[in-house]
Amino acid sequence: MAQVPDRRSARSTGVPAAPPEGLDLDLLLDRSSPVPLYYQLARQLETAIERGVLVSGSLLGNEAKLAARLGLSRPTVRQAIQTLVDKGLLVRRRGVGTQIVHSRFKRPLELSSLYDDLEKAGQSPTTRVRHNALEPASPEAAVALGIAEGSGVHRLERLRLTHGRPVAALRNYIPEGLLDVDTVRLESTGLYRMMRAAGITLHSARQSVGARSATAQEAGLLDEPVGAALLTMRRTAYDDTGRAVEYGTHIYRATRYAFEFQLLVRP
Repeated sequence: MAQVPDRRSARSTGVPAAPPEGLDLDLLLDRSSPVPLYYQLARQLETAIERGVLVSGSLLGNEAKLAARLGLSRPTVRQAIQTLVDKGLLVRRRGVGTQIVHSRFKRPLELSSLYDDLEKAGQSPTTRVRHNALEPASPEAAVALGIAEGSGVHRLERLRLTHGRPVAALRNYIPEGLLDVDTVRLESTGLYRMMRAAGITLHSARQSVGARSATAQEAGLLDEPVGAALLTMRRTAYDDTGRAVEYGTHIYRATRYAFEFQLLVRP
């Protein structure tokens, strides 16, 4: 993508730009860099959205005010904004201005808890426990956990949120007697963190990832339209003795969440 010429690009390098009106954000534009100014601006705004510094619903202001505050030409600011509009991170609203739509959290595929990953990324996770009860194991849960059908399992259903907006709906099955699954603790920390505190050493997991459309119930729960794309995950986690300690079936908003893979070339 070609750089939009900027008449003010002769200013000194590495000078922090003023934050957009109403936003506590430091932007550093290097005018001596070969990286186009519009791309520098777009990338820094994208990082702020991903980290939750710019939250959904925040306004950036109109292009003219942004250009004046950042010391850039309007075409440069317009191209930066359009880059993020194309990515679905910003939206232009007539009479309102440019608004953050959402942040999309990228999670590496490894044996870790969503709560811990969101917290490390500065996403301020919160949990709403929707169901917590000891029940007979369904055939699906029994097979996954390697226990007899009808054996006791704790069925947990939780809604995970960041900055007050839902990201994922989590359903987990824990064998009876393994862990004290207190609702208050579940709403203040992650399940895997509770397991580690109880002396359970997580060692490995078998996991599958998929995608499908949201049902009416799921759409209402996750604040998405009916039929919206959802990411799905099924995981059975094992401790260091090879015992299955957790089986989970989770759904994630594809607009706010993505799995990230690292691929290695075999010699």
